Amino acid sequence: MTTAPIDRTRFVLMHTSHPGNVGAAARAMKVMGFTDLVLVQPRFADVLSHEDAVAMASGAADVLTRARVVASLPEALEGMTYACATAMTPRDFGPPTFAPRDRFAGLATEGHGVAFVFGSERYGLANEDVWRCHACLSIPTPADYGSLNLAQAVQLIAYDWRQALGGFAVHQRTVVPDRATLPEALGALDHWQQVLVEIGFLDPESPKRLMPRLQQLLNRAQLTREEVHILRGIARAAAGHGGKASGPGQA
Repeated sequence: MTTAPIDRTRFVLMHTSHPGNVGAAARAMKVMGFTDLVLVQPRFADVLSHEDAVAMASGAADVLTRARVVASLPEALEGMTYACATAMTPRDFGPPTFAPRDRFAGLATEGHGVAFVFGSERYGLANEDVWRCHACLSIPTPADYGSLNLAQAVQLIAYDWRQALGGFAVHQRTVVPDRATLPEALGALDHWQQVLVEIGFLDPESPKRLMPRLQQLLNRAQLTREEVHILRGIARAAAGHGGKASGPGQA
């Protein structure tokens, strides 16, 4: 019997102002399979049960229920072995700055318990908090506008980190149609050739390359069986119409 892997990823939110952002961050975490959330001195003591937080969590209330509120960043980082600050503001001193994917490619193989530290909505992270971290992550944005909502930043970091850890499989939600066999596709082409001759679009005495071009068209289309039936139905309707048409085969 196998057990689920231990979640060694933590999201730390510093001095949050808006309960709704906390709930939205919890949702962003959960859709990427993360559940460990710690808040450092949030503005509202009841933020984890606040109606705005619960509403914005939208199905991730269990993340809020398990979350913890602590008094300091060192306390929030207990048990972790690597901390990443998230900040867009350039600093002349502190840990090296990376785009998330650039750092995550190696970090995912190093066996750390990783904490991602996010600053407040209004002021970001204090220098002292950045200095406590091993790396600073900067989400690449246009130089003239890099303002991200807290939950948006959490979502981007959570997604890139999950991809670095291996990601989740994409489940097929649509029915994969049966491909037409080559004889079925050729049968449809023969049917069209007969009809094109009948309606005067194709001159059998001077066919030029019309049918080979249609053959290439069908090959590229990789028809399904249902599409072959549709094409045959159109051919029958065109033959029944009985009209005459000029075409490239007559030119």
